[in-house]
Amino acid sequence: MPAAPPNRQSNDEYALQVAARLDRLPYSKTARHFVFLISIGAIFELYDLFMTAYIAPGLVKSGLFATSSLHFFGLSGVGFFVFCTFAGMFVGTIFFGFIADRAGRRAIFTVSLVWYSLATLLMAFQHTAGGVDLFRFIASIGLGLEQVTIDTFIPELVPPNARGRAFALYQFIEFLIVPVVALLGWLLVPLRIFGLDGWRWVAIIASVGALAAWWLRRALPESPRWLAMHGQRDRAERIMRQIEASAERELGHPLPPAQVPASVRIESKGHFSELLRPPHRKRLIVMSVFNLLAVIGFYGFSAWVPTLLIAKGVEITKSLQYAFIIAIANPFGPLLGLLVADRMEPKWQIVCAGVGIGVFMVLFAMQVSPAAVIVFGVLVTLSNNWLSFIFHSYQAEQFPTRLRGRAVGFVYGWGRASAAIVGLLIGFFLGVGGTPGVAAFMGIAMVLMILVIALFGPRTLRRPLEEISS
Repeated sequence: MPAAPPNRQSNDEYALQVAARLDRLPYSKTARHFVFLISIGAIFELYDLFMTAYIAPGLVKSGLFATSSLHFFGLSGVGFFVFCTFAGMFVGTIFFGFIADRAGRRAIFTVSLVWYSLATLLMAFQHTAGGVDLFRFIASIGLGLEQVTIDTFIPELVPPNARGRAFALYQFIEFLIVPVVALLGWLLVPLRIFGLDGWRWVAIIASVGALAAWWLRRALPESPRWLAMHGQRDRAERIMRQIEASAERELGHPLPPAQVPASVRIESKGHFSELLRPPHRKRLIVMSVFNLLAVIGFYGFSAWVPTLLIAKGVEITKSLQYAFIIAIANPFGPLLGLLVADRMEPKWQIVCAGVGIGVFMVLFAMQVSPAAVIVFGVLVTLSNNWLSFIFHSYQAEQFPTRLRGRAVGFVYGWGRASAAIVGLLIGFFLGVGGTPGVAAFMGIAMVLMILVIALFGPRTLRRPLEEISS
């Protein structure tokens, strides 16, 4: 029996039909184009995160900061600079993630990128450690909101059998920027150009690039799932028909009818309190703990590579050169993940990636020759980026559309809080135990992360979003 016309259905019925229509679509050129546009903005989110690592030696060289500080909240410690980055992201995800559920996914992209661009530009012209830290914190609020919206948006636009590939594509495009920022750090940070320290130019490039990304993203549509759930049927229907027409042109034949599962129910109204009740409560706790632990491995290495190398006795120029070589590996992590994306259960991919991070980081700390340091640095990077692409997909698909922004913001926010404290702890362990102390800290965190996901993580492979969340 054909579905009732949109104007005869309740909001919840229409939203469920839109979800079914999206889920029966192929992973078409249109879907890949949407992922590409989302990734363009994400490029500068990642540029900024890795910029933290590559401008840190420049901040030290300029006299604004010190490499490590035994006092956790010393404003002039590199650890506190890293702390401000993730503290701002924590505020953006925890306290502003709900905006993506209320105002829409597309609108938040504009606000977050413009916010970040202006604050980063102001940071580039600060002449005190406190000023740099303050505007770093403000800029990172925009970054946190950006990341929540990306993780919310992608699974709503692609079919269940392609979510892994979509996130792998997004992360591949995003990580292409890491060698670029590493190269800029290597070339610019040791210099002064037109009277400005090189680290300031790296920040200015980030600011200008974010505005360019905002301009390119204007072609993105709003999420039809979100529009349908908020009663904007005309807009949702117009976008759906455009997407379906494009898919039919690519296939060369009509799409099959959408099959709405009889056992699935959907609600358009959502409140955060729902996340504190089954089945969402367990997932909220599991993914919050996961995020607390995962960032110790990911940012404990990626945000500190040049500084960890300096701690091993490598001088600043060589450390930036080695970090650039290691950074070249970044896009290949998601590409390797493509080999198992949408084939291997996401929770077991997370477990495998965690094993790689822990083992290779310990081996990295034990090396003395440049070649061995680079090889194990590359292996840590590949494992980190496999973990990154799969967990972004995994956590977003566990929660319903009406709550996805809030849920992702909440669990992701604890990762940012952890990263803020990790920045201080890495600086502390680096000061008292060197790189081996940092490696031991990361290894313990990876063991705990693996146990949490292996024992309590749900299975999500190829299941519709509405089925998973219900």
